[in-house]
Amino acid sequence: MKDFDYIIIGGGCSGLSLAFELNKNNQLIDKTLAIIEKRSTYYRDRTWSFWRVKRHNFEDCVIKNWTNFTVNNSNETRNFTDTKFPYQSINSELFYKKIIKTLKKNNNIKFYKNINEININGAIIFNSVFDHNIQKQNKLWQHFHGVEIEVENNTFDETTFNLMDFDCDQKNSVHFFYTLPFTAKKALIETTWLSEMKDESEKKYKEQINDYITKKYKINNFTINYSEEGAIPLFFPPINKISDIINIGSAGGMTRLSTGYTFLNIQEQSKYISKNLSNIKKAKKYQIPIKYKILDKIFLRVLKKYPYKMNNIFLKIFKAPTTMVIKFLSNTSNIMEDLTVIIKMPKIIFIKEIFK
Repeated sequence: MKDFDYIIIGGGCSGLSLAFELNKNNQLIDKTLAIIEKRSTYYRDRTWSFWRVKRHNFEDCVIKNWTNFTVNNSNETRNFTDTKFPYQSINSELFYKKIIKTLKKNNNIKFYKNINEININGAIIFNSVFDHNIQKQNKLWQHFHGVEIEVENNTFDETTFNLMDFDCDQKNSVHFFYTLPFTAKKALIETTWLSEMKDESEKKYKEQINDYITKKYKINNFTINYSEEGAIPLFFPPINKISDIINIGSAGGMTRLSTGYTFLNIQEQSKYISKNLSNIKKAKKYQIPIKYKILDKIFLRVLKKYPYKMNNIFLKIFKAPTTMVIKFLSNTSNIMEDLTVIIKMPKIIFIKEIFK
């Protein structure tokens, strides 16, 4: 069996991002890399969206940028604009094609479907596979189903996306719809839940989306171009105690627990690993700043205990200056910006959770 210097388990977003970064920075000129991925063919299976608070390598994979967005519940709609940090959506198929095309030019990078095909002894292993069997425990997940639809008439305001529409059945959880209008006739509409996934009726995603499209946009006929479904863990995975395995992506704690945002954190982690590759076993572990972990832990305790209050809480958060909220949600805010956002939250229930 062939030996490799580095092994990446999982050729998804985090695994390919790391491989791309290592290759880009000439870390694989005289080193070998094996990527373990079961897929034979890559296709569009995700739309990664985020506020562009930091540069990344995939501007050419961005479908669209927005500077306007809304957040609403049944009683109130708030409109926001931020030109400093545009909101971006990346087409995963473009992302995959770009990376695979680049990596295949390097003869030191090989793809395998099974790790048993290679020798792992002596290799540094990066694992991007999150064990979703943890779902059986009492953990919170952000689970979703989205469809990109196309209609005959101009229906959507393509200049403004809807970040959260809470005007829907909550079922004792937190439920909202999310709409990304790519053109006046084409949009990605997603039903999203923050819950422990115990209520099976939450997973009737297609019914929820069809009802929403009919009621919200008065549309009965539309074409579905693409659909996606997934579950983002709103908790950190168990700590890996095997020294030769370094967890990356969601498996390495790169998901911001209060938002589910992961893409930019993956890119920053990949840059850090590439920079410190020669001493990666002894290098300090790359993490989302500890202050956000503490704040998210408190926030999710409130969410779990008071799900019926969350739509109002999200609206209150956005009463802070928009740029500050975006930085806070994207873990790039300073202490004063943190305090400005936090002070907008309901104080009594959060203070109670702080001292528990």
